[in-house]
Formats: sequence, structure tokens, C-alpha cells
Amino acid sequence: MKHPTHSTVTRRSLGGLAAGVGIALAISACGGGGDPLSGPTTSAGSPAAGGSLVVGSADFPESQTIAEIYAGALAAVGITATTKPNIGSREIYFKAVQDGSVDVVPDYSGNLLSHVDPEAPEVSADDVYKALPEKLPEGLGVLEPAKAENKDAMVVTKATAEKHQLKSIEDLAKVCKDFTIAAPATFETRSAGFPGLKKNYGCELKALKPFSDGGGNLTLQALLKDEVQVADIYTTTPSIADNDLVVLEDPKSNFKAQQVLPLYNSAKMTDKAKEALNNVSRILTTEDLISLNRAVSGDQKQSAKDAAAGWLKEKGIVK
Repeated sequence: MKHPTHSTVTRRSLGGLAAGVGIALAISACGGGGDPLSGPTTSAGSPAAGGSLVVGSADFPESQTIAEIYAGALAAVGITATTKPNIGSREIYFKAVQDGSVDVVPDYSGNLLSHVDPEAPEVSADDVYKALPEKLPEGLGVLEPAKAENKDAMVVTKATAEKHQLKSIEDLAKVCKDFTIAAPATFETRSAGFPGLKKNYGCELKALKPFSDGGGNLTLQALLKDEVQVADIYTTTPSIADNDLVVLEDPKSNFKAQQVLPLYNSAKMTDKAKEALNNVSRILTTEDLISLNRAVSGDQKQSAKDAAAGWLKEKGIVK
């Protein structure tokens, strides 16, 4: 697909931002107490004229892996990059980028737009990306979006889909009152969660069973054991194909386009750094995300840093 521009997008308006409600990411819950920015860091590269940047991530493996990819790409052009993994939900890491605690984080276009404007009507990839510059606060910007996309999805087992003849969320609406969903705690209040399902489909679920693993193994097991009948699982999660799960179609676009893109603070972001990150976005695909997630969260149990290093070498970004 073509993106509206290959130039860096930075915003100079709107000081206030609308809280996306709750305590978890896109849609994923934040865990633990204390200072999320005081944790361990890892560094790539060596001090150079390119300066140094802190790359943060949200609290789930895919975000952490993309952050390591960003750090490696920056190091490849001589910029020292330190990673701050597992910062927490968007509500937390967005503020960290705003106050300069971190310089850049990987984000997802549609959920980022909903965070700064919960009433934003845009749903397509191009429309979401075009809308972001006018919504971001002073000093924040986004770079080019990748073709890689990871959306929340309503997922059921094949047996449940066959029993209730479910192909879409419209079909799900007929049995919503009898279904419990496995999802992050914020699903109950975020615009694409309970409110969006009710508004767009008249679907009012029986209950929420909260999980903070971002659609990971705990969520999966609850679905497979029929402790819940539907789950919010990201579309790049390998367990969907591995377990023959059914992703329900979303004809009314309750879930916006979710292209991966860097959210950054303009204070320290140089043109050299922007180009390095844009180069990642031009290469990264949805299939790459699925493969990286399989490597990190599957049987291989690779670290996010090792998986990222392999991808960077495979794509020729690091020799």
C-alpha cells in the first residue's frame, strides 16, 4: 500500500491529550508497581557523533522485539541506542516519550490515534496516518508506518465458531450475552472494547476475564479450556494458526488499522536517526512480526534482542 508521505510527521498543536482509559496497552495490561523507567537497560552501538537515544517498549514481547530492532538499526548508523523494555501500557510509555524519559517507542497507528482522540472516526491505514499529526501534542511526532500491522481481533475456537455459526462480530452479537471474553482489563473501557462492540454491533458480552499477557498463553489456555468463549488476541500471534482458531471478521471496522510506526520526541531525534528508523519501516512486514513472535514466544524462546539481531542481519541492515 502507498502511504501519504515519506517525510517525517511532527506536530505542533494540541497540548492536551485524551487518556485512553485504564492501565494497559493496545490493548494490553500494565503490571507491577514502582517506577517503570527504572528497570534494566541494554545498549547497542558505541558513542559517536550521531548522539544517543533511548528506545522504549510496551509490556509485551512484540513491542520489545521491535524496540530492539530500532536500537540495532540506530547503532548500525553510529547512534548509541539504549533500550528500556517493558515500560508498561500506552498510558505510561506515551508520557515517558512526552517527558523525554525515552526518545522513541514502537507504536500502532490506530490505537495511538484513539489514545490522543478517542472519538477519531478514521479507520483505514491512510486516513489514520494522515490524522495523527494534527492530534499529537507539541514536540511529538511519528515516522513512516510499516506495512507490518498487528490488530486486536475477536477470536474463537473452531468448535465454537461451528456451533454458533460465527464468521464475523455481527454473528457474535447474537450470542454475546452468553459469552465471557479473555482480554486486558482496559478492554472494558477502551473505545474499541466493550463500548465499541456495543456501539458498532449491539454486542454486550456477559463478562470480562482480565489477562495481562497481551493475548499470550494464559489468554490462549482460557479460550482452549472454554473458561472463556471469545478472546482478544493480536493478529500476529502465532497461536491463532497453530491452534486453528477463527478470527471473526470486523465489517464495521471496530478495530482501526494498526500499522507499526515509531512515536518519538523531537528534542533529540536527528535526521540520521529518522532515516534509520524509516528504513526499518520500509522493510518490516506482518509476516516478519509473526515469525519474530514465534521465535520469541514460541518453542525457540529467543530473547527479543537475539530475534531482532537475526532479523537485522537477514535484511542487510547489520552486516
